[in-house]
Amino acid sequence: MAAEWDAFVGKSKNGTFLLERQFMDYHSDRFTDCSLMVYEDNELIGLFPANWDEGTHHVYSHQGLTYGGLILSSEVTQHQVLQMMQAIFLWYIDFLQARSLTYKPIPYIYSTCAAEEDLYALFRADAKLTARGVSSVVEMDNPLKLRKLRIRGAKKAIDAGFYIDKMSDEDWPVLKQYMDMLAEGLQKHHNLKPVHTFEEMQLLMTRFPQQIKLFLTRRDRNTIVAGCIVFITRRVAHFQYISSNDEGRKNGALDLLFRHLIYERFKNMAYIDFGISTENRGLYLNEGLIFQKEGFGARAVCYDAYVVELDRTVIEQMSPEVKAPVGRVRFLDLKRINASFEPALSEAITRVVRSGWYLQGAAVHQFERHFAKYIGTRHCVLCGNGLEALTLILRAYKILKGWSDEAEVIVPANTFIASILAIKEAGLKPVLCEPSLDNYLINVKAAAKLVTEHTVAIMPVHLYGQIAPMSDINTLAAKHHLIVIEDAAQAHGATLEGRKAGHLGDAAGFSFYPGKNLGALGDAGCVTTDDDEVAELVRKLGNYGSSEKYVNDYPGLNSRTDEIQAAALEIKLPRLDADNERRVEIARKYILGIDNPLIQKPEMPHDERDNVFYIFPVRTTDRDQLQKWLKEQGIDTLIHYPIPPHRQKALPEFEKLKLPVTEQIHREILSLPISPIMTDEEVERVIAAVNSFNLSEE
Repeated sequence: MAAEWDAFVGKSKNGTFLLERQFMDYHSDRFTDCSLMVYEDNELIGLFPANWDEGTHHVYSHQGLTYGGLILSSEVTQHQVLQMMQAIFLWYIDFLQARSLTYKPIPYIYSTCAAEEDLYALFRADAKLTARGVSSVVEMDNPLKLRKLRIRGAKKAIDAGFYIDKMSDEDWPVLKQYMDMLAEGLQKHHNLKPVHTFEEMQLLMTRFPQQIKLFLTRRDRNTIVAGCIVFITRRVAHFQYISSNDEGRKNGALDLLFRHLIYERFKNMAYIDFGISTENRGLYLNEGLIFQKEGFGARAVCYDAYVVELDRTVIEQMSPEVKAPVGRVRFLDLKRINASFEPALSEAITRVVRSGWYLQGAAVHQFERHFAKYIGTRHCVLCGNGLEALTLILRAYKILKGWSDEAEVIVPANTFIASILAIKEAGLKPVLCEPSLDNYLINVKAAAKLVTEHTVAIMPVHLYGQIAPMSDINTLAAKHHLIVIEDAAQAHGATLEGRKAGHLGDAAGFSFYPGKNLGALGDAGCVTTDDDEVAELVRKLGNYGSSEKYVNDYPGLNSRTDEIQAAALEIKLPRLDADNERRVEIARKYILGIDNPLIQKPEMPHDERDNVFYIFPVRTTDRDQLQKWLKEQGIDTLIHYPIPPHRQKALPEFEKLKLPVTEQIHREILSLPISPIMTDEEVERVIAAVNSFNLSEE
């Protein structure tokens, strides 16, 4: 992201003033980075650098060390800027519950094509101007004439024996000497204190040694008479903390320093910015400072600060006459989903990266505790993915129960192939059971007929987010002394009679694949169980069969969730129930709204918590035509799954099986878009498109 950010700044029309992405964490001790990147048709068209103060629910639009508002591509239009600003404000309202925002527009002088589109957007948002700072800027291609007074001052400084110097890297005694002189001067002449303490400036210069420099005028090696700290960006040198003692002021020390910096040191810059020369939030001009700066060819530039009260009613009316173009309804927009967890998600990842500990650390242990508590089990053991979670459970039971290679595990035939592969990977035999056509879940009556003397376990799959008929399954298992292993990879948070999926059998396997209701940023999975022996053995088997480094008790495998994935899951877990409620709400709209005799839709469960709608499946004998029709309407769909497992080349032992119900499901099923970030408008578009499907138009 940093590379994309910096590249965009370099080619933007007003990014000259912006510091690189690395500066966004400058205020990390006080604020949280909540910057946004704005895309249109997958092309980056704008950046909004911002920091977030959680205590006040206030957003500040700046990039750490400098002012800055919306950074724009040269191609964007006024209309786009208005819509962009509206979308940004609404994002902060929705995802940060922000109440207000301080916006600091970038002065147009720094734009390659001068424009102030964001000011109109601020007007539409009823923004209030709260401060105006007047800076003095030398435009190096077109400076004002250097005043003779400044030339005489520089000559006077030379005659006094003054010379130019630069603080060496990490020469902190020199920095301390200068900051003390600065503080004394500000107190004496303006009754003010520097914004940064010596310690803060030392930290800044340590973090950004190439961008922040202290230039000095000296009388001798031990005596500083004037100086300024320069913040160096791509094309702008910002002079800050300008100070001179009485001796330096009397003898033109700053004239000598500025003449050197402007006409020698930074002569290739586009602009030299002397900083703000106003007091009391811009109410008073400091005539002395402005006079001195203008003497070097500078002209006035205003730095404004606006406050926007983030009132949704006002913000939604910013562009009421503009209808957003109808775009695709994506099946699952992971980018939008993950963006809704920002900035906390990026902060959590950054903490892991900076910690230096990336496997089996604090983040993993913390999420294991919290997810076990959420599910209601004594144990949660993170592993590599959902397939390995199920494999580890089966291998653990095979060892503990002494199952032979002939032992059989009953599994629904219409599941994702991973359920079956896990059984084979554990050295056991899968037995495929037909599902019920009305809900696609394992048919318990059919499963009962498949139990033999070799059957050791049954693996119900909570398919598509709905809980399997666990009461009947557990009754069947008890009758035949079977182990019940839940495949809960699609049912995070689903609840049956007060107990969550993952706590309805002997053990359960979860997947945290990015598209799941609770998804990581890559592969991850876990095992949940109340069985101490199973949990301990699963942990060993997933760590090379070892509980002590280099001591291997079993032929295990490497199956671990890394710290970054655990940290991401920890951020997302508290919102899982709310996200599931939104999925259920969308499903209810689909069920009530879809009315097409060609379409078979699922039913709402008696207890809505039984189904968390990982997907929303519909069925039709004309599945391919329906999918094509919806695509033409701009609506993405997926097929879960186009080829039944027993027809896959990977499972040749099942090729002669006849499973008519399974085959019908895989031939007719189609998944409609459903996710917690879908809008009601998108849902209504899907409903209208499905209802308008008609074979006669094919």
